[in-house]
Amino acid sequence: MLILLHSLFYKLKSSPLKKRAIICLDVGLKRIGLAYCDALHITVSVLPAIIRSKDFSETNTIKQYIIKHNINGIVIGLPLDDKGSLTEQAKDCKSYGENLSSKLKLPYNFVNEHSSTWESINRFGLKKDKSGLVDSFSAKIILEQWIIEGPELKE
Repeated sequence: MLILLHSLFYKLKSSPLKKRAIICLDVGLKRIGLAYCDALHITVSVLPAIIRSKDFSETNTIKQYIIKHNINGIVIGLPLDDKGSLTEQAKDCKSYGENLSSKLKLPYNFVNEHSSTWESINRFGLKKDKSGLVDSFSAKIILEQWIIEGPELKE
């Protein structure tokens, strides 16, 4: 246990990322999975997935989470293909993330989320359904990856 705490302290001490609370989005065509972390990047928690609308009305729900959890930045999953190229879904996620960041006036960045759905199903023993639970656990995985690998948010 002591070794685990020491390695966690070292990781936090040496992490180049600014310490700030972050919300992460796993953007799909129908739903958006959500997760967030505290400002020290110690705890990553899932939030209920939200329905994605054509008129961006879900932005109000995201704003409520931002206020409630003192969020200072956004990480958006970008579903690149196995070669690291943009897919059609990745282009949609990129556009959505840039629009959302502009509306919320928060720094943001993207993380390759290739296979995050598969990983969330296998790692957490979930089944794909319409509740959005898999989407939010995918957002959790994406955010954990960002905490470890970056990149820093674009101001």
